[in-house]
Amino acid sequence: MPGFDYKFLEKPKRRLLCPLCGKAMREPVQVSTCGHRFCDTCLQEFLSEGVFKCPEDQLPLDYAKIYPDPELEAQVLSLTIRCIHSEEGCRWSGSIKHLQPHLSTCGFNVIPCPNRCSIKLSRRDLPDHLQHDCPKRRVKCEFCASDFTGEAYENHQGVCPQESVYCENKCGARMMRRLLSQHSLADCPKRTQPCPYCTKQFVFDTIQNHQYQCPRYPVSCPNQCGTPSIAREDLSGHLKENCSTAMVLCPFKDAGCKHRCPKLAMSRHLDESTKVHLGMVCSLVSRQRQEIQELRQDVEELSVSSDGVLIWKIADYARKLQDSKVRSNYEFFSPPFYTHRYGYKLQVSVFLNGNGSGEGSHLSVYIRVLPGQYDNLLEWPFSYRVTFSLLDQSDPSLSKPQHITETFNPDPNWKNFQKPGSSRSSLDESTLGFGYPKFISHEDIKKRNYVRDNTVFIKASVEIPPRILA
Repeated sequence: MPGFDYKFLEKPKRRLLCPLCGKAMREPVQVSTCGHRFCDTCLQEFLSEGVFKCPEDQLPLDYAKIYPDPELEAQVLSLTIRCIHSEEGCRWSGSIKHLQPHLSTCGFNVIPCPNRCSIKLSRRDLPDHLQHDCPKRRVKCEFCASDFTGEAYENHQGVCPQESVYCENKCGARMMRRLLSQHSLADCPKRTQPCPYCTKQFVFDTIQNHQYQCPRYPVSCPNQCGTPSIAREDLSGHLKENCSTAMVLCPFKDAGCKHRCPKLAMSRHLDESTKVHLGMVCSLVSRQRQEIQELRQDVEELSVSSDGVLIWKIADYARKLQDSKVRSNYEFFSPPFYTHRYGYKLQVSVFLNGNGSGEGSHLSVYIRVLPGQYDNLLEWPFSYRVTFSLLDQSDPSLSKPQHITETFNPDPNWKNFQKPGSSRSSLDESTLGFGYPKFISHEDIKKRNYVRDNTVFIKASVEIPPRILA
């Protein structure tokens, strides 16, 4: 082993330290030829590497010239140290040679349990371990007086048949554990018992109250139709579907028929009132159709953009362009949008194969004013600047996008910028909007990424003065 690695009260003098391990020398030996001293173990490990020279001066070594140095060893063993358990609280200090005798009594030293239970613990914790925790200790049960080892006693606790315990059902009774089973099965008022009708488990002293609400408890029909023993939960179904004397409403009650009669007489009423019922259903369908139309309009208005900007994605461009070439003046319409909250309602349309002077060679784009919910609150004619853009879908990190953009100010004399009539719809082809028949040619649209993944994007924006937005 290398030198002593203890906590010294005073730092050892240099001549007492091993040059190899730097610690106070353990079993020091001296090289007689040069006088240098080392720990016996440290020097043996050094020489085992095949170098037979003094580690200090590199002079040749001879095993025969290496001797123990008892005088130096006595000086080392007289050095004053603290206990190796000082950090744990031991306050002993003394010479190295007195450490082992101290450890044989030190309360902080770890020792094995004398009962050979495989536990190792500090000497000061041993009494509590032997009395309470050691699995090899001897313990006598206070209830049955049987003798156990500590480990067996822990298993015995909680199962001793002679121990006095309370009923597990919390009925308040107390008895020896060996009598508990019979009590729980036959005598305990808190024992569970199945309901004879629904088979659910209930506490014995509450099962009678349960039967006043049990869904499977047999009851009689209140209409005295003669059906015996109807389960309580089936009674409403019986009255509605099977009871021959129950009063029922006409199946056309939702359509407005208020007739009520015994179930057996209902078929006669249906036969006699066929025309009346048919008229009621027709009126109901008409009302529902109107309600659906109003709901559809409400949903459409909720989905409309209201920030004055439309970005319209036209997918499947190639096929739609081909359809436009086959069908002359084939117009596509964007979703409507509002210029601002409570503003003008607008819609963009395009002719992918052109319209008017651009037919067959250009993409044409137009905008129109649609009837909106707030038209009576707005200034007419519509007069705010409109900008069209065909968006360049090129990667901005590779090249700056070059959008195709056109802007115009509406002509206040043009009829389609006047307040629209309520009859004009978003798909009314007779009201062509204002725009550009030659917005971009078919050749130019191919030059950059205006068409990407078979898709183009048309942007329309309206400049609304801040005073209007406020």
